[in-house]
Amino acid sequence: MTWRRTWAVARKEALHIRRDVRSLILALLLPLILLVLFGYALTLDVDRIPAFVYDADQSVESRALVARFQGSQYFSLLGVVENEKALEAKIDRDECLLGIAIPRDYATRLLSGREASVQLLIDGSDSNTASIALGYVDALVQSHAAELQAKAQVRRTGRTVVPPVELRTRIWYNSELKSRNFIVPGLIAVVLMIIAALLTSLTIAREWENGTMEQLLSTPLRPAETALGKLMAFFALGLVDVAVSVMVGVFVFGVPLRGSVLFLFFTSCIFMFGALCWGILLSAVTRSQLLAYQAGLVTSFLPAFLLSGFTFAIENMPPAVQAITYLFPSRYFVGILKGVFLKGVGMEVVGIEVLFLAVYGALVFFLTVRVLRRKLA
Repeated sequence: MTWRRTWAVARKEALHIRRDVRSLILALLLPLILLVLFGYALTLDVDRIPAFVYDADQSVESRALVARFQGSQYFSLLGVVENEKALEAKIDRDECLLGIAIPRDYATRLLSGREASVQLLIDGSDSNTASIALGYVDALVQSHAAELQAKAQVRRTGRTVVPPVELRTRIWYNSELKSRNFIVPGLIAVVLMIIAALLTSLTIAREWENGTMEQLLSTPLRPAETALGKLMAFFALGLVDVAVSVMVGVFVFGVPLRGSVLFLFFTSCIFMFGALCWGILLSAVTRSQLLAYQAGLVTSFLPAFLLSGFTFAIENMPPAVQAITYLFPSRYFVGILKGVFLKGVGMEVVGIEVLFLAVYGALVFFLTVRVLRRKLA
C-alpha cells in the first residue's frame, strides 16, 4: 500500500466534497440541528404534573395539604372541581394526570388522632409517567404526615421528636438530576453514527452510477488505498462534527465535561473510523446511492437510537435483544461518552469498550477491503 496513492484519492474526494455544497452543509449543519432538536425536545424529566383538586372538607387542614401540592415543583394545580365525577371527567378528557379528592371528615379524623385518608386518581395510560407521579405524591404525603405527627407530639408532650435515624442523600455524577445531562452525551454518539454512515454510504455507489469507477480500475490503486483515501476526507469532517457536538453539549446544554478532552477525541476517532468504514462497506455492496442511503439510515439510526442504551436501559431488554446490542458500536461509545462527561473516567474504567470499538473498526475495514477487491476484480 502506497500512501502517495492513498493521499491522491483523499485529495480527490476532498475536492468533490468542496464542490458538493449540499453534502458539505449536510455534514456540518445536520449534527447541530439534530442535537438542538433532540436535546430540547427529548426529555425524561417528569415535573409540573397537571392536577385538579376536589376538596370536600374545606378546612384549614385540607387547604394546608393542597398548599403542599401547590408549592411543589413537581405538580401544577390547574383548578378545583365541585365533585368526584367532575374530577373523573377531567382525567377522561386528558385535561390532567392527577386527581386529588379530600373527603369531608379529613380534618375531623386528623385532629382526633385517627387515620385520615386522601384519594388519588392517576391516569395510568403512560405507565412510566404514572409510576413516577405516584412516587412524587407518596413522598409529598408522607412528608406532610410526618410534619403533622411531629406537631401533634409537640402539643401533647411539649418536646420535639428526634428521628432515630437521619438520612443524608448524596447524588453523584448528576447532582441536579437533569435528564438532559444523561441524554446529550448519548445523543452525540447517535448523531455521529448517523452522519458517518450516511456520508460515506454514497461514495463507492456514486462512482459506479457516474461511470467514474472504470477510471479508478485503470489506475494501480489497491482496494485498501481506495477505502482509506475515501475515508480520510470524511474523517476530517467527522472530527469537525465531534468538536461541534461537544461544544454544543457543554456550552448550550450545560452538560458537565469532567473527563479528559484528549481521551474523548481519541475514542471518538476510533468510533468514527468504524462508522465511516461501515458506510463505505454498504456503498460497495449495494452499488446504488439510493439503496446505500436507505441501508445506511436503517443500520445506523435505529440501532444507535434503540439498542445503544441511549434512551432505553439495555438491562431491561429481553436477553435475546441484549445479545444483539453487542453487535453495534454505538452501545460502547454511548457508555464511553457518559463515563467521560459525567464521571470523568478514563481508559482504566472504559478500556473494554475502547477495545471493542477498535476491534469493530478493524473488522469492518477488513470486510470493506475484501468486498472492494471482489467488486473491482
